[in-house]
Parts: sequence; structure tokens; C-alpha cells
Amino acid sequence: MSRRPGLSLGRRQLLRYAGASLILSVTPLAGAAAKLPAVLAVRIWPAADYTRVTLECDAPLKFSHFLVDSPDRLVVDIEGVEFNSVLDSLARKLATDDPNIKLLRAGRFKPGVVRLVMELKAKVNPQVFTLAPVGEYGHRLVLDVYPVNPPDPLMALLEGREEAVEPLKNEQDFPTAEKKPEAPEVQTAKKSGKPVVDRLVTITLDPGHGGEDPGAVGKGGTYEKNVTLEVAKRLKRRIDAEPNMRAVLTRDSDYFVPLNVRVQKARRVQSDLFLSIHADAWIKPDARGSSVFVLSERGASSTQARLLAQRENDADLVGGVNIRSRDPFLARTLLDLSQTATINDSLKLGKYLLGELGSINTLHKNHVEQAGFAVLKAPDIPSALIETAFISNPEEERRLNDDAYQEKLAEAIIRGIRQYFIKHPPGPKARPSVIG
Repeated sequence: MSRRPGLSLGRRQLLRYAGASLILSVTPLAGAAAKLPAVLAVRIWPAADYTRVTLECDAPLKFSHFLVDSPDRLVVDIEGVEFNSVLDSLARKLATDDPNIKLLRAGRFKPGVVRLVMELKAKVNPQVFTLAPVGEYGHRLVLDVYPVNPPDPLMALLEGREEAVEPLKNEQDFPTAEKKPEAPEVQTAKKSGKPVVDRLVTITLDPGHGGEDPGAVGKGGTYEKNVTLEVAKRLKRRIDAEPNMRAVLTRDSDYFVPLNVRVQKARRVQSDLFLSIHADAWIKPDARGSSVFVLSERGASSTQARLLAQRENDADLVGGVNIRSRDPFLARTLLDLSQTATINDSLKLGKYLLGELGSINTLHKNHVEQAGFAVLKAPDIPSALIETAFISNPEEERRLNDDAYQEKLAEAIIRGIRQYFIKHPPGPKARPSVIG
């Protein structure tokens, strides 16, 4: 039987194509496509409120998690990730005094699965979620462990108020005050012709940014989150030294607090004022000076105010919020009727603060600006956002790191607070209650 040349040629071509396909399957390009995702960095942010563990990766991760009793543990299984030196070092990154986590370790559980085990100091409500790349960060897997019985800021404040009442018994301007745990207010006698605060007022101080969110970064490497915390702590000490004031911090160490939680904390302790502390940044390094902002109902008062509000509102994206647990409170587009009166009070507060800041620093604008800052949206608390100085200006960055200048900032702010309450004494406060 004779051969059919066309058929033989087709077979030879088929064999060549098959061989070429085999070669492609083992080329470096194909090997790179099969490379497993890798964990690039691990960061742990401990706090009494909650502890966050962040795994930064070069690709999205698939995971599952569950809780185990006796002892209490959170177990997270991560699929299709390589076990590397970063995961191997996980246990060494945990601080011994972490309020919520006792032990932390990771290892190969089975082929293609890394198991992370977190032994807990008490029962927790965990949130485990992923974040898409943003800013300097790549993909992130976030493990937030919230204690089932978290610290109660209202009780802490009440205990602090009880302690504050006792020294006032010897002050000639104050009558003897009995301790009342359920409504610990201090009654004062008014001096002639001068309105004074007739009860103990509460001021919430909000150090901007924190944890995963560094805020603006100066040319010298200064993180805004560190400056704001230092200034807020100094200001808290000064406020607590006043006979009729107490301050509460939305965060007292380096961890992230979502914007809506900052507002909730202020409302929970029935704050009379809310002050958010920041250090501004701008594209030009010669921008300088202090500013004060309050909420606007009708858009921003300037382009810079609008851009600043947009950047501050994006803090949740950088810091990392679990969108499934987000409170709808801040998502409202319509402000309730009480907001108008609150904004008017905020403008008065801002004017006093700006006047005092102008005595220690150049003012970037000589009037209070307005924009849609999410962190200022408490409908019933006069609120202001203070930009202490431009961290992007090398000279002001140096001043922001100076202890003496931080003290000057704290003193200027409390002078503004005093003026506000002298002219606008707070009304009677409702009996403290738990606010969700």
C-alpha cells in the first residue's frame, strides 16, 4: 500500500507542535504563573480595645477561620500560600503584655494550607477580612480580636470623676460635693458677673490616624499619628488638671480606630466637646501655619478644605475597616435638624481655638474653615478638627517634634476651650446611660 504524503506531513507537524507545547509547559514563564502567594510582612497592633494582626501579601488570599475552646483560640487556615520566614517569625512579633493574645504561631497544616493559631487571654469576637491594595500597602489579611467584655469608657470616666470631686471640697469657690456614681456632677457657685461651668464637663480628644494608618509623613520621617498622640496626651493632662473638666482619648496608643467608632466613643461618654488633632500636609513644602475646621452642611469653604476632608475621610481605607461591620451612622447624606445648632456651636468653638493658636504659630487661614469631615458628624456634640501645623514643611516638622512646642500647642488649645465655656456654659446633662 502506498503512503499518503499529506497524512505523513500532518503527523510530523502534530508531533512538532506537541513537543513545543511540552517545552512551553516547563519554561520559567509557566513556572512563575504557578508561584504561590507569599506573606511579605506581619504587623501586630495591641490595644485594650482590640488587637489587630495584619498579614501583607503579594496576592489575594483564600482563608477560613473558627474558634476553639479550652483554651480559647482563634484558628485561621490560609490556602495556597507558601510558608516562609515571615510566617515563621510570627510568634516573636507578639508582645508579652498584649491585652488580648497570649500566644501566636503559624505552621504547615497540610499540603497547600498554612494554619495560624492564636491563643487568647479571654473570649473574643473576631473579625477576619481582607483589604485591597491602597497607598503603600498591598493585599492585606486582617485579624481583629475584640474582647467579649471590653473596657467600659463610661465607667472609667465615672470613676475618674468620683476621684476628682474630693479635692474640690477645700476650694473656696466650690461647695461641698457628695459623690454620686450614677450622676457625678460638680456644682459650683457663680462669681458675680461671670458665667462659669456649673458641672464637670467631658471633652473627647481624638488623636488622628494610628496603627496601619500613619497619616501624613514629613520629609524627616515624622509620622503624623505619633505627633497627634503626643499632643493629645499633653492636652489631656492639662484638661484633667482643671477642676471642672475631664478628657477622654479615642486612642491612647498606636492602633487604628475607625472614624465612626471615634464618634461613638464621644457619644458614649456624653462628651460636651470633640476635638480631632492632626498635622497637615500639602504638595508644596512651603505651606505653613495652623488651621481649624468644622463640619459643613453645604460643601467645603475652599478647595484645600475639600481635599483635606477627602484625605481624612479616606483614613478608613488605609487603616483598614471591615466594611461588613460598618455602622451606617456616617453614611447618612442628610443631617438631622440638631446638626445645624451643633455646627453653629462648633464655629464659635473654632473661633476661640484659632485665636489662641495664632498666638503661638502662623495661621494658615485667619478664619475657621468648613468641609464634610466624617469624624465631625456627631449630631449633638460641638466638634472641631485642629491642624496643628504642616508636617510637610521641614521647619514646622521640626517644631512638631519639639517637646516645648507640643506643650505650647496644648496650652493654646486649652485656653481656647476655657474661653468657649466661659461664653457658652454647658447646659444640664442627662443621666449617664449606655449609648450603642
